Amino acid sequence: MSRPSDSTSFDPTTLAFYTKEAPDYVASGPGGVSRWLASFLDRLSAGSRILELGCGSGRDAEAMIAAGHDVDATDGTPEMAALASTRLGRTVRVMRFDELDAHEDYDAVRAHASLLHVPFPALPGILTRVFCALRPGGTHSATYKGGGTAGRDAAGRYFNYPDAGSLRAAYGAAAPWRIDAIEDYIGGGYDGRQGPWLAISARRPDQ
Repeated sequence: MSRPSDSTSFDPTTLAFYTKEAPDYVASGPGGVSRWLASFLDRLSAGSRILELGCGSGRDAEAMIAAGHDVDATDGTPEMAALASTRLGRTVRVMRFDELDAHEDYDAVRAHASLLHVPFPALPGILTRVFCALRPGGTHSATYKGGGTAGRDAAGRYFNYPDAGSLRAAYGAAAPWRIDAIEDYIGGGYDGRQGPWLAISARRPDQ
């Protein structure tokens, strides 16, 4: 499967935020793992090879490793990756989403609160890369802030803010994804505000 050009697939201002705020961002995050992690792990076989995109502090990667999985944790900023590396006691790779170039290397790809920063026109191209990285039958889980209109928060971070229909369309334009569920929920964020979120579970078909 060919991969579209992703020359506009990241927002420099958002990356600069995480570069500058990495220590405070990690220190202020909630102590527990994200709410969708348990259901994601329930879909995996023992010892699955997992790619985590945008691992942040490494809290979910730590839990996935403790559960016996082979986790390739990545983050787009060196500062955040260094902090996660310290937490995990292993190297966290620095990789932007548009730098993903794997072919059927993973049983699962997890992107909790990370792909929501991809400029929406470029999201299908990134999702093509995620699809290609999965082995046939592999699973993918991601969460996005909802809303329906892309924009920036008070800190200047870009969010693609999809609704369920536009998110489904982005996955459909990317690859022959099999979408198992798109669930609405209310969640918080770094700024402490509550708002709409979407959790998507999808798979690469066996054939």
